[in-house]
Amino acid sequence: MKKLPILSYGVLAVVLAAAAFFGRGFFRGAMTIHDLLTENQQLKGAITNLTTEDQIGYAKVVSQRTESDGRLLTTLQFVETSRDDKTRRILQKEYTIEGDVIHFDALIVKFTDEMVMDGKARALYIWRRVYGEKTAPQDGFPIETPGGEPKRYADLLELLPRAQRDLFWTHIWDLAHDPEALAQYGIKAIYGNVIYSQLREGLIYVFKIGPTGHLYVEDVPAM
Repeated sequence: MKKLPILSYGVLAVVLAAAAFFGRGFFRGAMTIHDLLTENQQLKGAITNLTTEDQIGYAKVVSQRTESDGRLLTTLQFVETSRDDKTRRILQKEYTIEGDVIHFDALIVKFTDEMVMDGKARALYIWRRVYGEKTAPQDGFPIETPGGEPKRYADLLELLPRAQRDLFWTHIWDLAHDPEALAQYGIKAIYGNVIYSQLREGLIYVFKIGPTGHLYVEDVPAM
């Protein structure tokens, strides 16, 4: 049997080493969302490192006025704060909405015990939109860019390559339409959570979320 040239053995060794490093994805091509959620230990480690959330931001009324046609308009300031410093604003937007009952819409992602290495409950959220009671939800004002990386979690997946980070955030909402895939991917549930309140001047509406993804609002007097 004819022997392979020494150079061929070297090339073969490189190929085998690369295959061992990259795993099945080396032969399949680009990583899929299935690969990322089921095989990536760095992603699982990042989710495990999610700290228990508490206060995540607030809203307050800038002004309220009644137009000549009788419509009440509420101008509010929406603020999202940092995960590690509740005094640091990472997102601040202003909206003018008809009415004074304002809805805040978020996407909640709950992870299974298998996905979280220490077995404790973990959840994250993504703000979607804000709208008044006289406005259809689909016509509300966007808060975060759909499919984009939320500012609050900009450091969560920092150890992952940018392509994998983009893959995770782009597909996270799409999984909500495939319930059978959720458990397979280590996600217990993806669902919308809308909270609303009748906003008044002189109050601050503080948004809070628990480790299981329960989102709620508390009003406190403005300082």
